[in-house]
Amino acid sequence: MFSILQKEFNAFFNSLIAYVVIGVFLVLLGLFVWVLPSSNVLDFGYADLGTFFNIAPFVFLFLVPAITMRTFAEEKKAGTIELLLTRPLSDWQLIMGKYLACVLLALVALVPTLLYYWSVWDLGAPQGNVDSAAVVGSYIGLALLAATFAALGIFASAITRDQVIAFIVAAFGCYLLYAGFDALVSLNVWGRGGYLLAQLGIAFHYSTIAKGLIDSRDVLYFLSIIALALGATRLALATRNW
Repeated sequence: MFSILQKEFNAFFNSLIAYVVIGVFLVLLGLFVWVLPSSNVLDFGYADLGTFFNIAPFVFLFLVPAITMRTFAEEKKAGTIELLLTRPLSDWQLIMGKYLACVLLALVALVPTLLYYWSVWDLGAPQGNVDSAAVVGSYIGLALLAATFAALGIFASAITRDQVIAFIVAAFGCYLLYAGFDALVSLNVWGRGGYLLAQLGIAFHYSTIAKGLIDSRDVLYFLSIIALALGATRLALATRNW
């Protein structure tokens, strides 16, 4: 498994895709946090990273599928998937190696954003006047979000030979799970059931963790989605229909 993880992680950084994806991610978030007049921290007047943590999930909707789209689709198209499967590795080891490489790359993209926290901490009046607990919770939420989107992206890549299709399916699926349930709740026809419906969506659990409240139920929700997506990926590989 670790050999696959190392191979995949190195392959990302031996191509332009990792640098382009991470660069676009950081530029977009930087614009929202520091430049655009409707959302930047400097004009807002508070030592707060709420804009960053509100925008980051939507950028992740494109960042993570861009990372995962090549994992299995490229192997199928190039005809190297058979060679991989003849190695002394189980399907689970292959899946987990590729999955963890994608998650690790997404987390690497987050590391430079720690400068945002340092900047806000330094700009606070008095210095350090920032809700650090909420920031830590939000980063944990983003890490869980990246892991969940990566699992969905791996599944999308496992069911097609085309990277573009894998990207579109993953991005659409991630969006539906993240914001789709909130969109349904906004129809205001569910009555008391609306709250229960909202809890099925990722946004509900992410927003709770982003407040600095690390509830085991929210963590279990993310782990359940990850387990289901990776289990579906295992079934897709088991069909051997490529």
